[in-house]
Amino acid sequence: MKIIVLDGYGMNPGDLSWDRLKALGEVTVYDRTAPSETIERSAGAEILLTNKTIIDRNIIENLPDLKYIGVLATGYNVVDTVAAREKGIVVTNIPAYSTDSVAQMVFSLLLAITNNVEHYTADNRTGRWSRNADFCYWDSPLMELAGKTFGIVGFGNIGSKVAGIALAFGMQVLALSSKPADALPAGVAKAKNLDQLLSESDVLSLHCPLTDSTKHLINASTLAKMKPSAILINTGRGPLVDETALAAALNSGELRGAGVDVLSCEPPTIDNPLLYARNCYTTPHLGWATVEARQRLMDIAVANVVNFIEGTPTNVVN
Repeated sequence: MKIIVLDGYGMNPGDLSWDRLKALGEVTVYDRTAPSETIERSAGAEILLTNKTIIDRNIIENLPDLKYIGVLATGYNVVDTVAAREKGIVVTNIPAYSTDSVAQMVFSLLLAITNNVEHYTADNRTGRWSRNADFCYWDSPLMELAGKTFGIVGFGNIGSKVAGIALAFGMQVLALSSKPADALPAGVAKAKNLDQLLSESDVLSLHCPLTDSTKHLINASTLAKMKPSAILINTGRGPLVDETALAAALNSGELRGAGVDVLSCEPPTIDNPLLYARNCYTTPHLGWATVEARQRLMDIAVANVVNFIEGTPTNVVN
């Protein structure tokens, strides 16, 4: 069984092991694969694993031996699943492996804004606290989360986990979800509509899928409905947010702050406005990347391949 991993570095930069996958066949792991290299490198493969390398119809039609494509992520839009199905190729993904890690990232970004730890640590390394006349100092607004309203757009695995943490902070949780109100956990209220969620949230966190209807869900119009004191967190998908509009709202003081772990183009162009916007914390799409989450990713990826080989494929998306 010839198995090719097209872009293994993102999941495993060297701190995990490919040994269990290698036990299943003849395995070649590439750190990264350019679009022009995909067909050549995949030639003869029966099993192809990809994270961000695109597998489109043209590639699929040029790989006659291919039987299985495993996406090393939850989102599988990098694969033309229709073309794969037409060729009898099974496509799988890896759901819910990073729920705890992404939820943790939400609050890492939020606490960075509310407590400004990085700022004070940097100042104290230059002696500011040592020179201070009083036992403490602060020069930025500090915000207590207890009693504030935490708004959530989308209430899947990650949204649900985030809600639980927000409740533990003593926050009021309001969710925009397709689930009925009585199906939401205790302490979580169902928003009537997006306008209510926008106007009432002190913190708004995005956890919905990216679709035609949710692209630029956060834009100049929706930002204008939020409190000037509110904080936006996006660990979902970059295009959920109109980045130019968000940067303008931050720079003008129409929004207190934002924490974003995802951008519309990754890596971003150097002129992406959120990289320089006032009180905007940007991190390089690392919410999923704890060693624990990546080990789960590896474990499920191997299990998916084993199940396919044994004739009982799991996590099939086509």
